[in-house]
Amino acid sequence: MLTTERGVVEEWLSEFKTLPEASITSYAAGLKEKTSLVSALYEVIQEHQSELLEPVCHQFFEFYRSKEKNLRTFTLQFLPELIWCYLSLSTSRDLQSSGCIEALLLSIYNLEIMDEQGHSKLLSFTIPSLSKPSVFHEPSSIGSMALTEGALSQHGLARVVYSGPHPQREMLTAQNRFEVLSFLLLCYNSALNFMPAPSIRSLCHMSSSYNGEWDAARRALDDVLYRAQLELFPEPLLVANAIKASLPQGAIKGTKEGTKCIQVEIAPTSSRISRNAVTSMSIRGHRWKRNEQNDTSIDSSDPGNLVIPEISVTNVSGDRIGNGERVKSLTENDAQHIQAMQDICAEARAEGKPEIRRQKSTLQI
Repeated sequence: MLTTERGVVEEWLSEFKTLPEASITSYAAGLKEKTSLVSALYEVIQEHQSELLEPVCHQFFEFYRSKEKNLRTFTLQFLPELIWCYLSLSTSRDLQSSGCIEALLLSIYNLEIMDEQGHSKLLSFTIPSLSKPSVFHEPSSIGSMALTEGALSQHGLARVVYSGPHPQREMLTAQNRFEVLSFLLLCYNSALNFMPAPSIRSLCHMSSSYNGEWDAARRALDDVLYRAQLELFPEPLLVANAIKASLPQGAIKGTKEGTKCIQVEIAPTSSRISRNAVTSMSIRGHRWKRNEQNDTSIDSSDPGNLVIPEISVTNVSGDRIGNGERVKSLTENDAQHIQAMQDICAEARAEGKPEIRRQKSTLQI
């Protein structure tokens, strides 16, 4: 930090302490014209180890709890930079430097959630009635409405609460940090029209550094480009196209598939379990497949090996062949005889006659 900037900040700190009550209004109106003071205060906030940070935060608190609107607006313009510095210091566990900033943010929060009477503030908006003209519609185009008792009871304007009531906080924790900082940014957005260019620049810097949502940012950029093309605004077109051209293409391509998620192995469903269940049919089928593989391996073996045939003494082969058995190297006459005997047995079963079987005896040669 330069010596001149340090002198400007020290003069600003001492000037307000000796200021009379009647001169506060004129003093507050001239603060926004002091550009050198604003830039010096940004340097103090960004320099975390500066000894001027604590008195500057105390001065901001004195400004904000005063009833002068310009003093509150002057303090509010540094809110994005204060939030960003607090988040940076909280991640680095620098409690000594972040203590004064945390106290200032909590003070602004506790002042904003209460009204002048000390009650919890409710932030709300009113839904306009279609029976009254506005910049968006004419009541004559809607048509005549019957003035019934129910219509007259609903004639009042509807009020919608979008924030509040909020509880008071004594310290910032991981549980309430998001709620407090979101409410502070809501207060900042309500006065966005009165913020100078350095404050808007600080807000953009904080948002671009803190936000990592590529899909949402790309959609917002497309909306800005569409509006700029529709209204033929040259400066927004130039800036939006420059931002789009400077984006890293790798990060955008990585998010085209959608929202990032964690892949988790799920348990199999009931249909999947029943399909793989072990039954008697599956065991029989597995045994048949195994026998067919064994038979195929035997048939495809070396033709030089000698196959010993089985000779039936009785020439009767009407009994059933068990699983895994196979008549090897049958002659053509034996195959015809076996087929004829199987046909006779099938006709006997069809007519209801008892089936006659003979014991098979084989002779190994």
